[in-house]
Amino acid sequence: MHQIDIKVRGYHLDLYGHVNNARYLEFLEEARWAYFDDEADLVAYMHEGFAFVVVNINISYRRPALMNEVLTLDTSMHEVGHRSAVIRQVVRHKESGAVVAEADVTFVLYSERDKRAIVIDGELRALLTPGSPAPVVRRTPFATPWRTIAISERAGGLVESNL
Repeated sequence: MHQIDIKVRGYHLDLYGHVNNARYLEFLEEARWAYFDDEADLVAYMHEGFAFVVVNINISYRRPALMNEVLTLDTSMHEVGHRSAVIRQVVRHKESGAVVAEADVTFVLYSERDKRAIVIDGELRALLTPGSPAPVVRRTPFATPWRTIAISERAGGLVESNL
């Protein structure tokens, strides 16, 4: 489970003085980005022409959150299906632990090249499945920001290299 804290600010509030329901969607999105920053190389998939696209959010509001309260957002992978996966998110008052909102967020991995959701298998399934070691093997061709550095004891060795 991944956690982040968000402090409720005045601009998060509605006319009733509590967090506007639409703001929770922003809080949840921030928590998902933080989750993927720490748990998966989302940027690498984006460079390869893939996007994680939210297709459904089911959110239940349990109690109001007020200005200057700190909320803790728990994010974890709940289920990985054939073409979609579900992230479970829980928003709690940091101080009391009381549940403020709960959400199940369904997403697909969209291929820009194929213009459709792709099957979640292999490396991606391992990456998204908690406790599963992700394989190191990558399919080619793929884009990467990494570059190769060739080292040789003599200049001619660089020219003769088969890299």
